[in-house]
Amino acid sequence: MTNLLDWPLDLPCGATLSNRVAKAAMSEGLADPGNHSTPRLETLYRRWAGSGAGLLLSGNIQVDRWHLERPNNIVIDDESGRVQLARLADAGTSRGAHFWAQLSHSGRQVSSYINPAPLSCSDVEIDVMRKAGFSFAKPKPMTEVDIRRAIGQFAFAAKEVKDAGFTGLSVHAAHGYLISQFLSPLANRRTDRWGGSLENRARLLLEAIAAIRRAVGPQFPIGIKLNASDFQKGGFTNAECVELVKLLNDTGLDLLELSGGSLEQPKVVGVTLKDEGEDGPRASALRREAYFVAFAGAVRKVADMPVMVTGGFRSTAGMVEAQEGGDLDVVGLARPLIAEPEAPLRLLAGEIDKLLSPEASLNVFHILPWNYMQIERLADGLDPDLSLTGEAAMAAFARLEGRNMAALLDYRRRRAA
Repeated sequence: MTNLLDWPLDLPCGATLSNRVAKAAMSEGLADPGNHSTPRLETLYRRWAGSGAGLLLSGNIQVDRWHLERPNNIVIDDESGRVQLARLADAGTSRGAHFWAQLSHSGRQVSSYINPAPLSCSDVEIDVMRKAGFSFAKPKPMTEVDIRRAIGQFAFAAKEVKDAGFTGLSVHAAHGYLISQFLSPLANRRTDRWGGSLENRARLLLEAIAAIRRAVGPQFPIGIKLNASDFQKGGFTNAECVELVKLLNDTGLDLLELSGGSLEQPKVVGVTLKDEGEDGPRASALRREAYFVAFAGAVRKVADMPVMVTGGFRSTAGMVEAQEGGDLDVVGLARPLIAEPEAPLRLLAGEIDKLLSPEASLNVFHILPWNYMQIERLADGLDPDLSLTGEAAMAAFARLEGRNMAALLDYRRRRAA
């Protein structure tokens, strides 16, 4: 063993990860217009199954088809996609790695073309640049019935992914999606038992985890993705994250992944658009290569479950430093596995000590389109094209997403006719 990254990790439920490197969740946009998995998704995850990472996390698998992150998300809200989902699970586990499904509900963070009346905790609109191509409708506050239905949707999807052959799941409670909306004092203006105090704002997350655990049993790994901070003045803070993790210690979680930000404040790609409030730039954070690792140590000190940190890691030295310093148990890598799909294998073998960083030469608005178009290549069985320019990627992605949106809306019109 060359470093701590090689060490296996035993999870509270009894499962074991073969090493401390995880392929973090990234949006694939490769489902069909009916929001079922496809052979192209299988090709993509069969490639990543050989990446060397001990854990693979899927992109957003939505629990409600009216609350999508992108038009071609997988959706599990009925039994119609079981065969396709099982094939995807088989592809992702084909080389022995764990493959967990990331379950999500977008809440208000869904295109108005898909849902002109989305549900959220309150009727607070997303504060994003309207000229950046976003189109979001004002959300409707969820009723008690709506909230109970969402909890049931998470539990139903959890049982489906277990039966399909996934080896675990992760609940998306970060990045401004529904559970993150409930956690945020900026988005959550409720005065009932689902809003106000941190305990009330966390109720949806806590009850969803309990319902999921009842659905999958005690030995199936359950993780969550949580913001270390929203990095917005008046939003969910790192201090609140620490207090929330104390509540989560009693829920039987197996892995806590820390990330940060949202569409309003896209810290996950290293971008700041608004006042960061009390969690604004810290000297310790500026000295570290990973975005959120400076906030993770305080969380890990109180966490009874292993902690994973995703965002910004590029060097072996930085990853090992974070582990040896007690900041984390698992390193999450996302974009590096697009630029070099076998990067963890080479890193663990000592062949490389630095991961590729093509985003360093890209305009901030080109980073996501560039990575999405590389995923398209991987899904076709091709290698990434590192010569692709940001401008070309953005133009290609706009055409692609336009076609996908049109196909989704046409499919839904035909289904409704």
